[in-house]
Amino acid sequence: MKRRNLLKSIPLATAALVLGDLKNVALAAPLEKNLNKKPILTIAHITDVHIRNGDDAPARFEKSLKEIKKQKVDFFLNGGDSIHAADYKDIKRDSVIEQWGIWDNCIKQISEYEVHSCIGNHDIWWAAPSTDDEMYGKDYVVRRLKIPNRYYSFSKKGWHFIILDGNNKNTALDSEQYKWLENELENLPANTPVLLMSHYPILTVTGTWEGGQHGDHKELKALFYKHKDKVKVCLSGHQHLLDRAWYNGVEYYCNGAMSGFWWGKGDKRSAKPYYYQETAPGYAILKLYSDGTLENNYIETEQPEV
Repeated sequence: MKRRNLLKSIPLATAALVLGDLKNVALAAPLEKNLNKKPILTIAHITDVHIRNGDDAPARFEKSLKEIKKQKVDFFLNGGDSIHAADYKDIKRDSVIEQWGIWDNCIKQISEYEVHSCIGNHDIWWAAPSTDDEMYGKDYVVRRLKIPNRYYSFSKKGWHFIILDGNNKNTALDSEQYKWLENELENLPANTPVLLMSHYPILTVTGTWEGGQHGDHKELKALFYKHKDKVKVCLSGHQHLLDRAWYNGVEYYCNGAMSGFWWGKGDKRSAKPYYYQETAPGYAILKLYSDGTLENNYIETEQPEV
């Protein structure tokens, strides 16, 4: 497997941006301070799986999950768009059920792990015949992903994890969720390292030409600055592109899609087969340290011969 290392070690006065297919990029500061330390958590971040029939996608996804297990991770973070697409107007009930069934079968490969997921825009069936339909909207996705709520939090070994739902007006947190997030950060003990995961990037390099980001990114930026002793990293997907940004002491990692070009061979913008533009299909392995530092290592998955 090919690897791209995107590692955190940047002084506060420096901003580093690392884009898609740049390899062996020298970052702004050496990594000596993490070389002799052991991580307290090793986490797999998968996002934009877009699982479906066709193109041997289920078998390819299961193969990748087996490879991830070799990394000896503690648990999985799933960044949303787990299924191919339930959100279009012409999607029928049988298609939604089929896609979630494939997801369930594939995810059995990691049944021994906790999987903490957020909701992606393509996971939600808005075309149900009624808002009273049990499959309509986000509540059904919450049940299928086996998560406690559309937004929630948990703690592991001194780190606090916050999972957000940006599938609202203007791709932003709704007022209820924003107030919850304010309280969540306020009530944490000082210097508690926090990782936030969202489907849409909060700050992204690639948003200038692809996809987008949270509509409330300015408000979130100000909130994170208020709690700059706590907020360490924001993790996202959605773009199918790999980028890294740094601002006010917060790392923003937008990792590439497990599905790459939605499991297809690509188009004229694809740098290589199965790539989305310059980004290969893959996943990230995060190493978290007790002092609030971290590493994000993006790993390209092996693809079929063309």
